[in-house]
Amino acid sequence: MTAPDSLMLFAAGKGTRMAPLTDVTPKPLIRVAGHPLIDHALALARAGGARRIVVNTHHLGQQIVDHLAGSDVVVSDESGALLETGGGLRKALPLLGPSPVLTMNPDVVWTGPNPVAALRAAWDGRMDALLMLVPVKRAQGRIGGGDFALDAKGRIARGGPFVYTGCQIIRTEGLAEVDAEMFSLNLLWDRMIAQGRAYGLVHPGGWCDVGRPDCIPLAEAMLREAA
Repeated sequence: MTAPDSLMLFAAGKGTRMAPLTDVTPKPLIRVAGHPLIDHALALARAGGARRIVVNTHHLGQQIVDHLAGSDVVVSDESGALLETGGGLRKALPLLGPSPVLTMNPDVVWTGPNPVAALRAAWDGRMDALLMLVPVKRAQGRIGGGDFALDAKGRIARGGPFVYTGCQIIRTEGLAEVDAEMFSLNLLWDRMIAQGRAYGLVHPGGWCDVGRPDCIPLAEAMLREAA
């Protein structure tokens, strides 16, 4: 089976947890270790095998458009309405191409094996979704418990010791069945989990959620230790 090589980077959020930094700068352009978060994500995406990359924009979106000018990244404009992950992905499908696709959040920092490459290598025909996970105990910057459990076959269930990292491969056909314009990909995950076709893969390296200002030094320390 050919591994997906189209990737959606979710960059349209308002970044309210990152205020006051995001009052004037969109969260994907907040710098960590000298580089904007979106550049960290794009480097992983490209090195991991993504050949078509789409970025959605909303809050202070023109700054992101300007930052990407001259690159091969395509922008999906959500300035009119923030559509959440499900609605945003559905709007971008004409730019992404055939299902399945990769999706990635730019507000995290990784060390260790490339998560995009690892997902592409593990993807197979049993799956409707493959989520990259990390144990709660290794989820830096995370507040709260886990999101998922894993069974012996690698299938996920709600609740458990693993955190969703913001990187996955997902089949997109089910997006057409959702009536709402604004909706979360959780709707698709719940259906896939019920059908036993949602899987997880555990990332063995470092992972830090950079959702708040106090997470920036955590992420930078993690990157220094891995260098």
